[in-house]
Amino acid sequence: MPEAQDRAAEAAVPRPGGDEGPGVGPGGQRPADAALGAVRSTVGSPVIFAVIWTALASGIYFSLGVVADHALGLTPVVYLIAAGFFGLATMTYVEGASLHQDKGGSTVFARYAFNELWSFVAGWAVLLDYIILVAVCAFSATNYAAAFWAPLGRGGVELGAAIAVILYVAFGTIRGFQSTRAVRLIVIVVADLFLQLALVVVGLAFFFDADTLTSGIHLGSTPTWSDAIFALGVATVVLTGLESASGLAGEVGVGTAGLKRLVASSTAFVVIVYTGIAMVAVTAIPAVRQQPPLDDELLNAPVLGIAQAFHQEWLSQGAKYVLAAAATVTLIAAANSAMLGLSRLGYSLALNRQIPSALGRLHPTRSTPFVVIILAAVLAIVLVIPADLDFLVGIYAFGSLLGLTIAHASVVRLRFLEPDRKRPYRIPLSVPFRGGSLPLPAVLGAALALLAWVSVIIFHDGARYVGLGWMGFGVALYVAYRITAEKPIFTRITVPEQALRQNAPPEISYGSILVPLTGSPLDDDIMQTAGRLAGEQHEDFDSEEGAVVEALWVIEVPMSLPIDARLPDGQLERARAALRRAKLVGEEYQGVEVATATVRARRAGAAIVDEARRRGVEAIVLAAEEPSRIRGGARLGGRGGPRDNFVGEITKYVVAKAHCPVILTAPAAGDDGTGGPPDEGPATP
Repeated sequence: MPEAQDRAAEAAVPRPGGDEGPGVGPGGQRPADAALGAVRSTVGSPVIFAVIWTALASGIYFSLGVVADHALGLTPVVYLIAAGFFGLATMTYVEGASLHQDKGGSTVFARYAFNELWSFVAGWAVLLDYIILVAVCAFSATNYAAAFWAPLGRGGVELGAAIAVILYVAFGTIRGFQSTRAVRLIVIVVADLFLQLALVVVGLAFFFDADTLTSGIHLGSTPTWSDAIFALGVATVVLTGLESASGLAGEVGVGTAGLKRLVASSTAFVVIVYTGIAMVAVTAIPAVRQQPPLDDELLNAPVLGIAQAFHQEWLSQGAKYVLAAAATVTLIAAANSAMLGLSRLGYSLALNRQIPSALGRLHPTRSTPFVVIILAAVLAIVLVIPADLDFLVGIYAFGSLLGLTIAHASVVRLRFLEPDRKRPYRIPLSVPFRGGSLPLPAVLGAALALLAWVSVIIFHDGARYVGLGWMGFGVALYVAYRITAEKPIFTRITVPEQALRQNAPPEISYGSILVPLTGSPLDDDIMQTAGRLAGEQHEDFDSEEGAVVEALWVIEVPMSLPIDARLPDGQLERARAALRRAKLVGEEYQGVEVATATVRARRAGAAIVDEARRRGVEAIVLAAEEPSRIRGGARLGGRGGPRDNFVGEITKYVVAKAHCPVILTAPAAGDDGTGGPPDEGPATP
């Protein structure tokens, strides 16, 4: 998560470079994440590996049949290349998550590297993947469970069982993530990992034959180029766990050496397990080497086909039931993890006003985003009804490759935007380029992911129509929502977490406020007003998700001087002192972070309006400055109304031109600090 110094990023486009983010050393614990019903604590490599491997372990159970149906004898090569994809992606995600430790993965990387629209595109693509992963895991789990009761693998019973799994997962996610789930997850992952490694060793011992492995490959015809390329896109299912693991950013107690080991070990396991099981499948199952399509049993539960290939009855039956039980449990656990990742991502999108706040509404007692979870469950049920695994996995590849492309590109750009920011992990093989450091693995990953994404669109109708339709609908929703809410499309806007609760108070609440300072005693009053608006209504904020007050000092530079002219030291020191004081006063309020900045301008009013719009703040708290006096003590008033009689030109300009509410604070009559107008109290013009 960003540190306090970077809190301006909560309400505006983040500043490149600058303050270092937090380290990820052991003991760096974070407060409880009430908004997601999760028990947050510092976690280490085992938990991160478990989260990644849950998706990886489930991926081999449902993707092997689809990949083999298209790649045929080339299946091991396809998975080997996909493992290389995974290695490149792991480096990118680890650097990105350690650089900006927000929950979210590629959507967070894109926010800091590009803008809020690209952040939404990445998040919306990954959201599609999560929904499909829930549907695919639920559907595949029933087909593996059919080893114990055959009707579970066909017809209405299959559909009913898959829907039951989706509803179970949705209900469990709404209830909230329990600390014991992490322990169960590690147990499942360790057991499944050993079982898959055993399958590789035993399978190769029984079935490996080099001639059998290569004799059926005639690239261009068996398989065709289009099938081989599409299979490679589908094999990117190995990338799913990286997005889920990125959701733990900020909670990771892993040092630099530990992160390097995590990258190396996870990549090695993918190479061994995925490539090994693919080699076993190609040599054990003759149907894999024949022309597609595979029969439903091999397509929907491919690992059971390997078990049935053993000639020894005891080994075949034993492996069948053990693998069926392990696959069912792992697939349901993966569906749980996908729904949890979806809930975190949906909450983040709502918090950043990328989707309507109503969709991110939090449960009144469980504090989980129940609306987005319910909608995702409904969509997953709709997707599972056709019972077409090839169709679902093809759409999945669309989202994963688009998100991966944006993730790689974002990390590359951040090397130049934020070259000095602390990176607990840096992608190796970087070269100097245009004054920065260019990470070659990320560049290669972005190019390959983009090519694979284009190939999936070309060769798969479902990915082309459903994927592009989903993205088109999402972008239209985002743009329409931002325009109707009168918010900028490319700038980050946040809402306070309290606004997503059903029992949220009806009072106006602001997650980001701009406070122009004057250098007078009235500065304390306006900072206190801003602090009350931002802090007191959000007492449940933790230190990560409070509101932002941006204290601004405008330096008016006369037209006779260049805008960047050197200023007197006394003037600069006055500005620094006012900003320091404002930070102390504002941060007395719980959940409030104060960011400070100075700007140069010809006219203070125009500068305030421009900065408010650029930073995307939700309100301006302004000291109503004393209007100019003319002969006889009269005051200049613009339109003759009561407010015009006690405010000056700057205030009137800001009130007239600001894109957001303006809260005015005037000093008491006879106030020696300002000599200003009578006390009208806070007012919102």
